[in-house]
Order: sequence, then structure tokens, then C-alpha cells
Amino acid sequence: MQTIRVETPSARYDVFVGSGLLRSLAPRIERIAGRLPRRIFVLTSPEIWALWGKALSESFPEPPLALFLPAGEKHKNLVNVEKMARQMIAAGGDRSSLLIAFGGGIVGDVGGFLAAIFMRGIRYVQVPTTFLAQVDSSVGGKTGVNLPEGKNLIGSFHHPLAVFADIGVLGTLPDRELRSGLMESIKAGIIRDRTLVRFMEEHVDDVLRRDPKALEKVIAASVRMKADVVNRDERESGLRMILNFGHTLGHAIEQVTRYKALLHGEAVGWGMIAALHLAKKRGTISSRQGERLESLVYLYGPLPPLKLRPGKLVAASGSDKKNTGGVRRFVLPVGIGDAGVVEDVTPAELESAAAYMLARAAERHA
Repeated sequence: MQTIRVETPSARYDVFVGSGLLRSLAPRIERIAGRLPRRIFVLTSPEIWALWGKALSESFPEPPLALFLPAGEKHKNLVNVEKMARQMIAAGGDRSSLLIAFGGGIVGDVGGFLAAIFMRGIRYVQVPTTFLAQVDSSVGGKTGVNLPEGKNLIGSFHHPLAVFADIGVLGTLPDRELRSGLMESIKAGIIRDRTLVRFMEEHVDDVLRRDPKALEKVIAASVRMKADVVNRDERESGLRMILNFGHTLGHAIEQVTRYKALLHGEAVGWGMIAALHLAKKRGTISSRQGERLESLVYLYGPLPPLKLRPGKLVAASGSDKKNTGGVRRFVLPVGIGDAGVVEDVTPAELESAAAYMLARAAERHA
């Protein structure tokens, strides 16, 4: 097991990455919290609860009360947050209650947001069950829900007591979900960790066949990268924006397709292809580096086909949270293992990058 420390001005906690964490969850939480509270809630999806609910519950003296959020981005909204908050009230929830976010990224985002606003804030724990959530969304304290106008436009920063990333639960993860999550690890390597890029290039088979040691290596390296960035910039005022590499057009793809056609990591994968093209055009990376990194994205594909118009994606990117005061912010790699934020990307440049991305999608699905 590996332990990665997150230390920000407002919170300090550990991310545990290893096998067998689920069955010892209660005593682990008790050691961190001092004692188990009277009322513990688990926000999860019906599918995850059916697979792993028994293993989690059996570690507690009394089973936690499950709150169910249906799968899918369309359920990541304020209506469901209010519904679950009222269920917590009806079950005797109070300021001493603990919430466990037990599921993928949507469950983690909604669970963290619910914990942030219930009784003006209660403690919670992240137990991510998808690769994407383990390497990215469970770490850093970002919580939120969607509006029709875009993703995560309502939310807050609320850090967990701890994060428990159990590699064992990935055994039931569909292959497409695994590959989608691995796009965030590729992102982590490109923007901050060239050693991770090399490892993922050299161990494709090990990672995709879910070798525990290979997965632990990739997950821990991804979390360590994010923790380092969050430690330096908790509130996304500067450096933390680099974590959005591939997300500007990735989020636009999701919005235009109404979150139905692609998984989040798949959209980010295509967004990285577009960003790499723009980086090559601007000279922040060489053509050789760009081709190498683009090949790495395809190694962990396949990415789904895209049949969209570049202009529509550029228009959708206007609601991106990174944009402030009318300035369009865009993350570009600087070589391999570094990245920066630029504020002068023109709509024409963005449309060119989107057109390149769509052309590559057409080629790969011809």
C-alpha cells in the first residue's frame, strides 16, 4: 500500500492506495476520526452497492444507511442533492454525521457537495470505485453538480477526511471505464511527470490486464502529481489550472453531446489530441513530442467516434469555468512533464484544433 499526503492551507489528509482497503474501512476511518459517529451515510449507486456494498458494510459494527444516486451525468444535479439531504434529515442526520462517497466521479462530486452543505458542512470520506475517480476526482476537495449550461457550475471546495483507493474494486470495472480513467493518468504524466509517461508507454499490457503492481504504480503516481499541485494551489488561482489539460474541448464535447455519447475520460482524451495539436502549432512542444504523446493516448483507446462541427465545440467552450472576465484560458504542455496556462488563444486557433481532432477521429473510425 502507498500513502500520499495532501497538505493545503485548509486541510491535511492521506490518500491510501492499495488492495483490501474496503474490508477494513471502518477501523481505518475510526483511527482517523477518533471514533465512529452515531449516524453514518453512504452515498453510492445501486450498481456499486450490489457489487461491493456487503464488503463495505461488514467492516462496520452497524451497517451505514445507503443513499442511492442513479448512474449518469443527468442525475448530477441539485434536485438529487436536496432529495438525499432530506433523506438524511429523516434518518436523524446531524452535524456529527459522517458521509462516505462510495462510487465513481459523479458520486464523489455529489457526495462531497452534499457533505459541504448539509448542516453547513459535515465530515466525509472518499472511497472511489472507478479508476478515473481514484486518480483524479476524489483528490483535491473539488465538489459540485451540473447545470444545463455546463458541468460543475455549482459547487464548493470541501476536502475529505481521507481517500481510500482500493485496487481490488477495479476487478469489476468495465474495460471501457478503465481505459477512460487512464486518460487522466496520461494527462498527469504529460503535464507533470515524464517518468509516468515512460512507464505507461512501456507497460501498456500490464496496465490494461490490471496487474495490481502496475495499477498501484500508475494510480499512486497520478495521485502524487495531483496532490503536489493541490498543495501549491488549493483554490485553482494559478498552477492548479494545469490539471485541466484536455478539458476545455473535452467538457465542450460532453456538453454538446449532452453527456450521453462519451465517458468523461474519453472526452478528455480527444481534448488532449486537440490541445497537443495547438501546442505543436505554437511551438511549446516539438512535432516529435506531439506525435509521441498523441500515440500514447491512442495506445489506451480506442476513443469513440465524433461527428460534430468545430464551431459548435468552440461556442460550447465559452462556458468553461477557467474563463474569467472574457479571457479564454487554455492549458498547453511545455515539452513532456510540464505545462502552462495561456490566455491569448483565439477562436480561430481553437477551431483549428477542434477540426484537427475531428479529422483524426474520422481517420481512426474510417
